[in-house]
Amino acid sequence: MSVALPGLIAFLAFIASAGLCGLYLAMARRRQWLDHPNHRSSHDLPTPHGGGVGIVLGLALVAALAATLGVEWPAAVGWLLGFALFLMLLGVVDDVRGLSVRLRFALYGLCCLGVVVALAAPPKGGHWWLVLPAVLALLWGLNLYNFMDGIDGLAALQCFFAAGAAGLLAWVYGGASQYALFCGLLAAAHLGFLLWNFPPARLFMGDAGSIPTGFLLGGLWLWGSIDGALAPEVWLILLAVFLTDATWTLIRRLLRGDNVLQAHREHLYQRLSRHWGSHLSVDFAFIAVLSLWLFPLAWLLQTNQEYSLFLVTLAYSPLLICMAKTTDMT
Repeated sequence: MSVALPGLIAFLAFIASAGLCGLYLAMARRRQWLDHPNHRSSHDLPTPHGGGVGIVLGLALVAALAATLGVEWPAAVGWLLGFALFLMLLGVVDDVRGLSVRLRFALYGLCCLGVVVALAAPPKGGHWWLVLPAVLALLWGLNLYNFMDGIDGLAALQCFFAAGAAGLLAWVYGGASQYALFCGLLAAAHLGFLLWNFPPARLFMGDAGSIPTGFLLGGLWLWGSIDGALAPEVWLILLAVFLTDATWTLIRRLLRGDNVLQAHREHLYQRLSRHWGSHLSVDFAFIAVLSLWLFPLAWLLQTNQEYSLFLVTLAYSPLLICMAKTTDMT
């Protein structure tokens, strides 16, 4: 694969996602597919939702185009994209008609089981012991991503950063060109969506975007771990903010006896947006933590994997302290 081809394909993913999201936005406005504010919302105006359709379709179309240009995708890409497209359609149906929590959770679980079996089964080494913990990890990943998609720009920024950083590290240190390229396409697709979602947002990704995005990031963690493209702990660091906020908040609500399936505004990013009166301020703080703290630690871990436990602990310690110190913030 020539050096220029990955850059061209990533640029096309950015253009495709931005264009399809723009077309979807125009259609959503005409048809009044709007997310109306309520007492649990972090936005003040009715805003079109479902922009994840443009992200996932753009990603899939450009991945298919890349194959015609000579990229030899492994089977993992087909499985990931197939399930991601199904989850996108499921999100659209849920937005239009409404699906029960049990049905959605069951279908999420089947998708996670399907991709884990496909990636962990022979001839990839027969990692059958991974199936149950990997399914649970992917299920938590796609649900927490949905929980963390609550203010302008945040969810797309997390994917852009995590997938882009993972792709860079896999390209430089893992020698895994297809893996790195797919990470780059996912990052570029979310950057295209950010043109419409950066504060003040004109379009939300909705379940059609947050669920497939969480699923794809979890799938990349599994694929990279099995094929040795990237140390699995690198993903723990790159996604540390989302993992910490979502897990801490869920455990706190469980201990209080709250209904964890009910929407709320207790995540730290939501409380900070109210405290600062700005989504943009939270996004800038998030970018600073990702670029100045988490990315250097992820880089160190990929190049010094014998220190993985120490580096993961170092990454999470200030985040956990921050969660504890801000528990009473309203």
